[in-house]
Amino acid sequence: MKRAALIIQYDGSYFNGWQRQKNAISVQELVEDAIFKVSNQRIKTFAAGRTDTGVHASGQVVHFDIESVIPCDRLADVLNMRLPHTIRILESVEVKNNWHACYSAVYRHYRYVINNSKIPNLFLNKWTWHRYQKSLDEFLMSSALDGMSGEHDFFAFQKSGSNRSNSVTTINSIELKRTEDLILIDIKAKGFLYGMVRSIVGQLVLVGENKITPEIFKDRWESKKKHDVRESAPAKGLCFVNSVYEESIFKKVNKKDLFPKFLINGYS
Repeated sequence: MKRAALIIQYDGSYFNGWQRQKNAISVQELVEDAIFKVSNQRIKTFAAGRTDTGVHASGQVVHFDIESVIPCDRLADVLNMRLPHTIRILESVEVKNNWHACYSAVYRHYRYVINNSKIPNLFLNKWTWHRYQKSLDEFLMSSALDGMSGEHDFFAFQKSGSNRSNSVTTINSIELKRTEDLILIDIKAKGFLYGMVRSIVGQLVLVGENKITPEIFKDRWESKKKHDVRESAPAKGLCFVNSVYEESIFKKVNKKDLFPKFLINGYS
């Protein structure tokens, strides 16, 4: 029995999230079905982080145990031939039996992208939230993020339906920058609450449009005013960039290759 790890990209607009479901197509289902086709074994995969319906991944990490004559470093090529074009395995490796895609992670990195152009862009539409009503003030938005790093209770940004025992988590870093019309929000954290990133972005846009102040934004999460957090960003602008481990597992994939890249008009 060997433990294999995969690093996977997928276009979330085609799937009802990562996790297998009864009446909807998920990434996990298609990956596990592909593994069955090449090994004749029904195995269960474990992911570094679950993504909701419509959320993308540029570097999702998955592991599973398998008895197979196929070397682990060949699994990526073999499985890609049995997966749709909307899912690509970038690399496959063998890992230690006690290594876990989720529990061995030091932190996870999500990126949210807003297209603040007045004119829609067909080639960006699937991957960004086109927020065009007003020019967003990225300086106000950045100032609203002060104090969010570290361990805090982010109950205000947790959607209903979570099965977590508490809403305390640690944000390693949270950064916002503008590249012409694109606003990139990068969040690195040990763990994420259900709906957390999209709720944060929804509130940041209100700050950027001068509908609420940075002080109100801060008070909402510090005072756990969940009833005031009604706006949430759509799924399509969110991407699971990667999961980071103490020891580098994948050797072929460059970390820079995992970031969603926008090549239209020089964006990158």
